[in-house]
Amino acid sequence: MSDSPDTPTTGPTGAAPDDGSARDLGSEPTGRELLPTATPARTRAAVRELVRPRRGLAVAGFAAMIAATGVGLLVQPLLGRIVDIVADHRPPGDITLPVVLLVLVALAQGATTALGLSLVSRLGETVLARLRERFVEKALRLPLEQVEKAGAGDLTARVTRDVSVVGEAVREALPELARSLLAIALTLAAMAALDWRFFLAALIALPVQASTARWYVRNAVPLYARQRIATGSQQQQLLDTIAGAGTVRAFRLEEEHTERVTRRSSAAVELTLRGVRLVLDFYNRLHIAEYAGLAAVLVTGFLLVRGGSVSIGTATAAALYFHSLFTPINAALVLLDDAQSATAALARLVGVADQTSPEAEKPEPEKQVHESRPRTAKAGGTVTVTGVHHAYEPGRPVLHDVDLTLRAGERVALVGPSGAGKTTLAKLIAGVHRPTAGSVRVTTNGAGESGDGVPVALVTQETHVFAGPLADDLRLARADATDAELCTALTAVSALDWVVALPEGLDTVVGEGGHRLTSAQVQQLALARLVLADPPVAVLDEATAEAGSTGARLLEQAADRAADGRTALVVAHRLTQAATADRIVVMDGGRIVESGTHDELCAAAGVYASLWEAWSGTRATADETPTHHRPDTTTPKDD
Repeated sequence: MSDSPDTPTTGPTGAAPDDGSARDLGSEPTGRELLPTATPARTRAAVRELVRPRRGLAVAGFAAMIAATGVGLLVQPLLGRIVDIVADHRPPGDITLPVVLLVLVALAQGATTALGLSLVSRLGETVLARLRERFVEKALRLPLEQVEKAGAGDLTARVTRDVSVVGEAVREALPELARSLLAIALTLAAMAALDWRFFLAALIALPVQASTARWYVRNAVPLYARQRIATGSQQQQLLDTIAGAGTVRAFRLEEEHTERVTRRSSAAVELTLRGVRLVLDFYNRLHIAEYAGLAAVLVTGFLLVRGGSVSIGTATAAALYFHSLFTPINAALVLLDDAQSATAALARLVGVADQTSPEAEKPEPEKQVHESRPRTAKAGGTVTVTGVHHAYEPGRPVLHDVDLTLRAGERVALVGPSGAGKTTLAKLIAGVHRPTAGSVRVTTNGAGESGDGVPVALVTQETHVFAGPLADDLRLARADATDAELCTALTAVSALDWVVALPEGLDTVVGEGGHRLTSAQVQQLALARLVLADPPVAVLDEATAEAGSTGARLLEQAADRAADGRTALVVAHRLTQAATADRIVVMDGGRIVESGTHDELCAAAGVYASLWEAWSGTRATADETPTHHRPDTTTPKDD
């Protein structure tokens, strides 16, 4: 959430209002700006880029497939040979050699097919794995505002459904499609080798098949693209409804949200049924081509045998060749349906994977600039914010011409009333958002883009605990950390005692389905990760807000120790944090209005003095309240 006072109005669940008006099936939901989808040309180019480093594997795989198909084409001539032996009333022993050869052909074809499918599958899985890595890498680096505009449903649909569709195509459709296309091409060539007139007869089916394929592709590609969008909209609505379930019940909006889910689900189902009808029409047209082609080959064989141009066995082989085309053609067409669906999904994955990383963009005005210098222990880094403007939506600025410098090793508290822009400025410095104009320059003393860690680490009040052993959760900050180093980090944030008391200590499973941690313990883990990551600059955005009154002081001390020796920007949840900072920066209306020490700002009788007076007065009143009724008084929150 932004701290803009002009954040768009939403319904009770936080979802964009839905007036229930009709919109096209599969169209982009109102207010959503979906993540990009690659063009067909770019999708093909991306596949070539992924395959190029593995050309050897590709050549070997398809060579094995060609060999398997070529060997399999010997079956029809051998069967035709047996027909000729029988038709000529030759001795039964003459059949022995063709039968033995048929057995050898079957064994050879089985072995080469297994090898080819294995190599092609390995190629497909390797390419898919690389694509997934690129997708996840770029998805994690997408600007937060872009993900928010698209909605979590769009990204979720790509991560789950689209990846699944492409994965199934790579594991099953790609090898089978390659084998089917090779079988079609080589079988037609074999028919021409028997007699060119058989080849011409077989081509009678081609115009119907070609026109049918073009008709199908023309209708299937946009249909499947719309189906993907509809699925994303459905998932977004489900996420919005489930996330706001408590509010939905409180406002008695169950029927309305059920109707929304039903409407989005119906749109997805309707598009799926359209796809089924499209496939059925597709097959109906292809049956005409099959019957016409087979009839033409049989008539041609009859005429050629009667004229003495070919033997009965050759005509039989030609008919068997054409009949054998039914299976690969039908398989290819079934897989063409899968291929269209996979292509639409692949285009959505490539669209995200092609996104330019913030590090590759121009340093100003969009992004942070990190400069690495020789490490000097415990010197922190310098942060320079110059002329920064920021707006989550055009025409609705949140920050106005902000200039700020955090000196190396300095601890600065950021305070101000709700909507002042504190969280936005903190996220800009942390690199979560990029400024609309101006620049954020981080000059580190050891950890930069080419250093041994991230230059800026952000700790917020919303910390996620990943499912798994607690040690693994901590090692997210530094994968090579030893148990001793984990214990040192936990000691720094006063967490070692309760971690040791867990059923299995560092090996205790936490997160979803594991040992439940308190809010204060979760924040201590986040601070321990900060210690392990050891960045020169730390941004603490109300990192102690979730503790409540009882754990507030403990977390404040833990935060102080975690930030020791670093340049720190602290969005102060309690003004006691601000009072002990080296410097206090006061924001109001998206601008910095005051800067100085606690004593200087109190003496200036400005915004900070008013906040301190109000907060101190509330605390004095709270001190007269019994402990078990004492309120948790805080400064107003940004969001």
